[in-house]
Amino acid sequence: MSDAALPTVAEVRAAAEAVKAALDRHLAAVESRIGDEDPAVYAAFNELAAAAEEYDELLYDRYDEVTPFEIPTPEDGVPYTGPAEPAAFSVLIRRDYAVVEPQRLIAQAERVAAHDRDAELVDDGGTAGALGVLFGEYEPDEIASRYKEFGLEEGDSTLWLAASEEIAEPGEWLDTPFGHTDPQDVLHRFDVSAVFDEEPDDFEDDEAEEAAASGLTPA
Repeated sequence: MSDAALPTVAEVRAAAEAVKAALDRHLAAVESRIGDEDPAVYAAFNELAAAAEEYDELLYDRYDEVTPFEIPTPEDGVPYTGPAEPAAFSVLIRRDYAVVEPQRLIAQAERVAAHDRDAELVDDGGTAGALGVLFGEYEPDEIASRYKEFGLEEGDSTLWLAASEEIAEPGEWLDTPFGHTDPQDVLHRFDVSAVFDEEPDDFEDDEAEEAAASGLTPA
């Protein structure tokens, strides 16, 4: 960075004062918090994190120095700012599948349609129609536990518990059921992905590479 682009001493000092003020606000919010998930605490946390990051950047740009502390971000990257005591909540689920055996999928749907007059196999009997029949017959959790029987392969999945002030009126959100979900209203989320399964292997690979570089054999 050129000297002309360096932050001024005054800018660095102002950023330091902003951190001090954010610390005071965070402490005050913690001292007066209501419940374990008080949105005021989350808001103060985010303000403190932003102020600290700004100060750290300016300090480094001006003096080539860094702060000795780091404020972690929430695991999901989005803090909860919904009601402290939600009166209602929604369960939002996404599960991804790949159709790896189309004929098996269609055959399962044909069996259902043969015994259920309401389960009509449309769309020329292809996989699109088969999926409509199977999900009309079985609960999503049952398909999730028996996916191989239907010629499917699991992908990633996630489950969100989104808080709300009150339960919606009947039919209120049916036109756009997933259009009004704010990640900041998510109380809890549970993710399942092959990425998590691969982490130990990645660690072992890194360990093996380090051992090979040093001439050692990993235990």
